[in-house]
Amino acid sequence: MLNAQQRRAFRDICACRSAALGAHLEQCDHCLHAAIAYNSCRNRNCPKCQSTARDKWLTARSAELLPVPYCHLVFTLPQELSILALQNQRLMYGILFRAASETLLAIAADPRRLGGQLGFLAVLHTWNQRMLHHPHLHCLVPAGGLSADRARWIGARPRFFLPVKVLGETLSR
Repeated sequence: MLNAQQRRAFRDICACRSAALGAHLEQCDHCLHAAIAYNSCRNRNCPKCQSTARDKWLTARSAELLPVPYCHLVFTLPQELSILALQNQRLMYGILFRAASETLLAIAADPRRLGGQLGFLAVLHTWNQRMLHHPHLHCLVPAGGLSADRARWIGARPRFFLPVKVLGETLSR
């Protein structure tokens, strides 16, 4: 079941750049070619409207990246908790962020795994591509970390970062 904000986002996205939102005429100043352009919904959840903002955000984040390989990790809220997350979004999403963060930091600090201090970026997605509720975090993590004294870089083993099974077991505790 969608809440009011989600229903509005769905309606806006469906109507975006269609006749439902009206149109305007765009005309070239040089050749006078004219074309009808349908209005955008301007909803912050709309992939069409937010592509420019997303591109700017990605460019700004890429400037912050270290010159090292990166790993993409996804932490998903168990399906059994999905309905609870819909009713308690701030609390449940906060728990998901905290659990993923504590798990990554603890496993990476373990000398048997990496023995380093991580930094990472996590982005919450609450829906899948079919617009079904599916809370999950996408984490961009450098393939390595700083030593405890922060004096050197400890790179992950080639073709291996952190054990998925251990990450999952730690997260579920």
